[in-house]
Amino acid sequence: MVNGVLLLHKPVGMTSHDCVMKIRKLLKTKKVGHTGTLDPEVSGVLPICVGRATKIVEYLTEKSKTYDAEITLGVSTTTEDQTGETVETKPVDQAVDEAEVEKVLNSLKGQQNQIPPMYSAVKVNGKKLYEYARAGLEVERPKRLITIEDIVLTAGVKHNGETASFRFTVTCSKGTYVRTLAVMIGEKLGYPAHMSHLIRTASGDFSLDECFTFEELEAQVESGTVADHTVSIERALNHLPKWIISDTLAKKVENGALLETPEQFSDLTIDDRLAVYTESGSCLAIYFPHPTKHGLLKPAKVLMQKSEQ
Repeated sequence: MVNGVLLLHKPVGMTSHDCVMKIRKLLKTKKVGHTGTLDPEVSGVLPICVGRATKIVEYLTEKSKTYDAEITLGVSTTTEDQTGETVETKPVDQAVDEAEVEKVLNSLKGQQNQIPPMYSAVKVNGKKLYEYARAGLEVERPKRLITIEDIVLTAGVKHNGETASFRFTVTCSKGTYVRTLAVMIGEKLGYPAHMSHLIRTASGDFSLDECFTFEELEAQVESGTVADHTVSIERALNHLPKWIISDTLAKKVENGALLETPEQFSDLTIDDRLAVYTESGSCLAIYFPHPTKHGLLKPAKVLMQKSEQ
């Protein structure tokens, strides 16, 4: 049984859900979940939690993501990317100044509100936005607060007749739509625009060069080595503060007991999470400050019961 995170190099043409279904069949288990949707036409890093690791999906989804993107100026589309129908055109009939592009990119760093595209999986009144879009309906979309941690021009402006394009890398918070970012960049440069290519190169500290294609995963399953190539729950949670407890306390944790907050973690807030480890290095549970009982920690997730050890 696999208990850990498979780092999939998601191919173009599959939804994240398609990938989950394929891995369920491949590993013959229902306990599979992905950690952040990638659009079908986008490839790249898609961490897939398997077995007991499905309990930590939410903690991996929270991690920032890095993308390598290409934007094309001069044409906007219904979907904000290369798959949509043309909405507006404006010939790029003069040279686009790279210094101006860099200035625009720098202006996007930090926190800002973003409205998700109509062709997206964001839900409004129980329906996904793309369902409204396909029915020809426009609905009010909720703004979401996103953070652009870094954004850098990586390839100069290329002029292609009446359009121009350039590449950039961006590291951003979960829920950021890079295609909407491309539209915003175009607006600031005075042109309709769309995202013409996108690949996710990192999810948290998982990078593309660590990922496996479906063909490679199939070969690992065939040879019985898939577990050897799976990221452990412990490594996947290495962004959380770590508390190593005694075996005596571990028995209480297995039963979901409340724990006294140790002095070194007394400054944790209600939104913080603490990974609790055994002396032998296994992550037993995720705890957080009790909302009403001061000085106590409460389990958010118990990852390992005694019967599973």
